[in-house]
Amino acid sequence: MNIYLDIVSPASKEAGILASDYGLQNHGLVNLRRVYWNLTTAALYEEIVFRSEGSLVHMGPVLVSTGKHTARAAADKFVVREQSTEERVWWGTYNRPFTGESFSTLLTRLQGYLQGRDVFVQDCYAGADPDYSMPIRIITQKAWHSLFARTMFLKIRNQDKLKKHVPEFTVIAVPGFLASPMVDGTRTDTFIILNFRERLAIIGGSNYAGEIKKTIFTVLNFLLPLEGVLSMHCSANVGADGDVAIFFGLSGTGKTTLSADPKRHLIGDDEHGWSDNGVFNFEDGCYAKVIRLSPEAEPQIYAVTRRFGTILENVVYDPVSRRVDLNEDAITENTRAAYPLAYIDNHLPEKRAGHPRNVIFLTCDASGVMPPIARLTPDQAIYHFISGYTSKIAGTEIGLGTEPQITFSTCFGGPFMVHQPYAYAELLKKKIVKHQAAVWLVNTGWTGGPFGVGKRISIQYTRALLNAVLSGKLQKVEYHKDPVFGFDVPKKCEGVPAEILDPANTWPSREDYYKKYDALAARFIENFKLMMRECPEHVLEAGPKRLTAIPVR
Repeated sequence: MNIYLDIVSPASKEAGILASDYGLQNHGLVNLRRVYWNLTTAALYEEIVFRSEGSLVHMGPVLVSTGKHTARAAADKFVVREQSTEERVWWGTYNRPFTGESFSTLLTRLQGYLQGRDVFVQDCYAGADPDYSMPIRIITQKAWHSLFARTMFLKIRNQDKLKKHVPEFTVIAVPGFLASPMVDGTRTDTFIILNFRERLAIIGGSNYAGEIKKTIFTVLNFLLPLEGVLSMHCSANVGADGDVAIFFGLSGTGKTTLSADPKRHLIGDDEHGWSDNGVFNFEDGCYAKVIRLSPEAEPQIYAVTRRFGTILENVVYDPVSRRVDLNEDAITENTRAAYPLAYIDNHLPEKRAGHPRNVIFLTCDASGVMPPIARLTPDQAIYHFISGYTSKIAGTEIGLGTEPQITFSTCFGGPFMVHQPYAYAELLKKKIVKHQAAVWLVNTGWTGGPFGVGKRISIQYTRALLNAVLSGKLQKVEYHKDPVFGFDVPKKCEGVPAEILDPANTWPSREDYYKKYDALAARFIENFKLMMRECPEHVLEAGPKRLTAIPVR
């Protein structure tokens, strides 16, 4: 669109009706063409179509393409190094330092770029616990990014409250603006930079909406632990008697799928806090992977891909029939759907509940040696929480190939953690001990051999194991001690073949199995050396031990 033509878009007349008195000049944004404040979903649909940002597809979703970035640009994230972050931030791979001067220079050019252009604003909240709810503002160049923000965060439905809204943190997402690595000190022309002193984050060079979501998550990961609240990369649900379960795990391990249990109320699918009041959702929406989604295995999530208000990212569709093909990965494996939490039939409207009775770590073991479930002691829980072992699934980050990559992502969300890992782990241990929560390690990866040889553990078996956990039945069965990791592995579970519970039985060669298991233990030990300085000795002792001989059956 020619930004110099005074074209009247569908929502032009309503653009300023829901504006806040705290205007965009407070963010250095002036001489803008038109500001669209807090547009509704329907109004944003019209703007998206009018601006050719997306297409309407069968039964009502809006489908968009994110261009060259179909996943997070994790290596392009920076944190401004200043007085409030100098001693607190875990500097390194996930938190690359950026100077305040470079931030100011880049921000000034971004502000200049937006002059004469339209922008969209969503004023909302992050955090469903009123004691820890943070007012935020998302300013975007794209109408569909504004719809994404409106879908994902907690909405303000009162016009007077919108008028008085003052954000405590602001994100400005401008995919059309590119950095100059030589001038700005960025790695590429893409950037995600957080400035905690200015309470401002800027995003440029990427259309991938997940950057907006994860930027706010990173902000909460820095601020909430300072108040004694554990910020968690997890899904959560609650049973009829108030028993809460939380599911930690990276993308692709089953957080969203396994927490969407028709017998339980969904608190949220991805990001939560654990305060003295209990568990609460940070968001008001879900952002699920939809590649090869099955209506039989994931009926509720499948259903939202055919609803008005859902945003489908990079999903292939037929432009004539407007029907989507969830099995097609021609664009990316990381196809996504962003949709309101309320679209899940059994969601919990309050988005908060009590303290967890069960804490579940989800890992996708591509080596095929971990048991499908194991019970952990508190120290083992901390060891595995800090380790964050899993396999990255194709497409979730730039640069991943078609095969899963073994990785250790501390706290099951390393790229979003800002403090040292033990700071989060210590908070977790205090809470699980205080509230007597049981901790479980669940493998949703391979069995019978590594990726390419074995097969993925059946989701039906995983659900049967989780049902036994949540009902308390799995606490009552006999266990054996794992010879490598020392955790307790159940000998039987209703609905699951006994040989599946002991993965050594699923391999053609018991010797090959234990060689592979020992090799995995070595990788755990090597990875944990990076964390040893911050961790007490008893946590190190809770880790795996190398084998000196192959255990007999």
